[in-house]
Amino acid sequence: MTYEAFPGEGRHVPPCRKIVCIGRNYRGHIAEMKANEPSEPVLFLKPPSSMIGDGETIVIPEGIGRVDHEVELALMIAKGGRRIEVSRSLEHVGWVAVFNDVTARDMQSEAKRSGMPWTLSKGIDTFSPISFPVPIGEVPDIHDLGIELSVNGARRQSGNTSEMIFAPEEIIAYISRWMTLEEGDIIATGTPEGVGPMVPGDTVEARIEGVGKTTNPVRSA
Repeated sequence: MTYEAFPGEGRHVPPCRKIVCIGRNYRGHIAEMKANEPSEPVLFLKPPSSMIGDGETIVIPEGIGRVDHEVELALMIAKGGRRIEVSRSLEHVGWVAVFNDVTARDMQSEAKRSGMPWTLSKGIDTFSPISFPVPIGEVPDIHDLGIELSVNGARRQSGNTSEMIFAPEEIIAYISRWMTLEEGDIIATGTPEGVGPMVPGDTVEARIEGVGKTTNPVRSA
């Protein structure tokens, strides 16, 4: 999935090359998952082929068990780089968006128990809904944004980007220390507490103050 030009502005968001996700970046979510607080950002990848847009359908394959929602702030890279300094890291971000890191939770839990990678639980087609991107300069302060998610109109997740353990600047610097960030890359910055299941027939709305929303129905394959 790629985005067309911003209305009336003639600017284009470059195609996504990779989605780099941050795990365990909100203490409330760490507690609900009974995990340990990390000393460095926890990274995993999702394929761009998992992305869908606002209004498109999350499709749950047969037999994968519980599937959870995870609302997150996404940073979209406009200028690539390697070993980016913390103090200059936001200069590399062109846009921000609302991201739902949909997760096949049973599949992930089994992979963790077996000591195996859990990429598959995160990378299934349609498991990365994302809102229309907003230029970062139009967002007042990415460090203080209300973030929430509802299912069928009932609020499930509610937090603020100020609660991140690792701020966006630290995340960008850390990722670029190990892998080159390229134009079009998306960084999903972690989810607050309240993650929970979605089932076919649900409608899921992920929203971030000043950024936008993505609303997606859920169905079975």
